[in-house]
Amino acid sequence: MFPTFLPLLLVIPVLLIARKLFTSTNQKIVTSQSSSTTYLPKSYPIIGSLFEFIRNRGHILDWTSNIIQASPSSTFILHRPLGYLHVWTANPVIVEHILKTKFSIYPKGNVFTGNLEDLLGHGIFNADGQEWKFQRKVASNEFNTKSLRKFVENVVDTELSNRFIPILSDAAKKGTVLDLQDVLKRFTFDNICKIAFGYDPEFLSPSFPQEKFAVAFEQAVQISLQRFLTFFPFLWKLKRFLNIGSERRLKEAVDQVREFSRTLFVTDNVVSFILAGRDTTSAALTWFFWLLSTNPAAEGEILKEIGRNNEDHSVFDEVKDMVFTHASLSESMRLYPPVP
Repeated sequence: MFPTFLPLLLVIPVLLIARKLFTSTNQKIVTSQSSSTTYLPKSYPIIGSLFEFIRNRGHILDWTSNIIQASPSSTFILHRPLGYLHVWTANPVIVEHILKTKFSIYPKGNVFTGNLEDLLGHGIFNADGQEWKFQRKVASNEFNTKSLRKFVENVVDTELSNRFIPILSDAAKKGTVLDLQDVLKRFTFDNICKIAFGYDPEFLSPSFPQEKFAVAFEQAVQISLQRFLTFFPFLWKLKRFLNIGSERRLKEAVDQVREFSRTLFVTDNVVSFILAGRDTTSAALTWFFWLLSTNPAAEGEILKEIGRNNEDHSVFDEVKDMVFTHASLSESMRLYPPVP
């Protein structure tokens, strides 16, 4: 299964910014339901649901998913110490309201941006309001240019032909077991680095090297996301002030990422793009290939569709006509979303 921090990255904004919308809504639901609400984490004055959180800390996603499934509204409020509230939801109407219909009134807020500022700075994933709009517009324009699409096609094709396929072919020939999630993560990391700032880390090599930048980036992401799981935020802030424990390791990892970034004149936005492109793509493709391995009929249809395409056309033109493949990928992400 893909790492637990992948879905947390994009679900956390929903949890932190939705307090205003759901406090009254959730209270109405609880009081209006005749069924039991024992599925809700037990909450106490001042400390909130601290005991329940500690007891389920090792499987936080399973725990919260079970609560959401038991909730009639697919939504619940987690009470944190000192009156802080986190809203967890899997209700499509609510998600659409926050992320689309009324997106402008739900900023990420100081808690979210503060937790990720050391790593992401003021990049698009850590920006709000007009700054976010400006960065999104710039990124959208860049990624829609014909020249960039052609460059992306060439980069991905080269990575596939020279590294990804030979590694899989060699493993098949020798009967070697590979961690497909890891292989795809290396594949996407190489691609996004080459596309974003023209650097090839060669992370996907037959020896599966522990490339310094990639390892530092992974550690920085993991520790940054752990901040969100700290029930008492002042603890990680104290560790950062004293420069001890995980916060010291985070500082060292971020320093490596920043130093590397400065040598290539990389901006906060590009660091954000690496984060976005590396894990989401690899997670989505891992589930997709696993589903195909259990459904030979769908695999056969996709192979037929690929065989019908004209190799003289660009990949971007070909995929427009690959209806079954597109539907299969969409269904795979619906069943196993790489991020909420």
